Amino acid sequence: MKRNQLNHFFTQLLLVASFLAMVAPAQSLGFSGKVQRVYTPPPDSVERKAILDAMRAELQKQHNLDVAFVVREMKVSGGWAWVHTMPRSKDGGSRYEDFSALLRKTDGRWRVVEIPCTEPDNPECIDNPDYFSKLLDRFPGLPASILPAGTPER
Repeated sequence: MKRNQLNHFFTQLLLVASFLAMVAPAQSLGFSGKVQRVYTPPPDSVERKAILDAMRAELQKQHNLDVAFVVREMKVSGGWAWVHTMPRSKDGGSRYEDFSALLRKTDGRWRVVEIPCTEPDNPECIDNPDYFSKLLDRFPGLPASILPAGTPER
């Protein structure tokens, strides 16, 4: 009789484990019910160009710079993008400070929603260990998976 009880226990345990294995990935589901994968749009793609054009317009507006970007990192998921670039003049003669931005796609357009400050010792800037946690708090729905490595998951 004990063997039957033990078999029953392990069967129940296996069922619970199987259920949890199916439910746990639901945390990565968006409101649409689709898994939101993280990807990098390929060079010369329409999406990559639209993201970089939004960043380029922001630099033009803030600093009157017309730049080309060397992309160090670009992660996109669920209508959000995190991009880290090294801007240069279009002729390649001038290089500027690294430029990172968080973008959101709304109404079919990519828009810059956050440009992290880079001032040393400023608790609101990107070098602060809590910067990305605060960013996740400020932007509900932002997938932590697009943020740089080492960012705490929510």
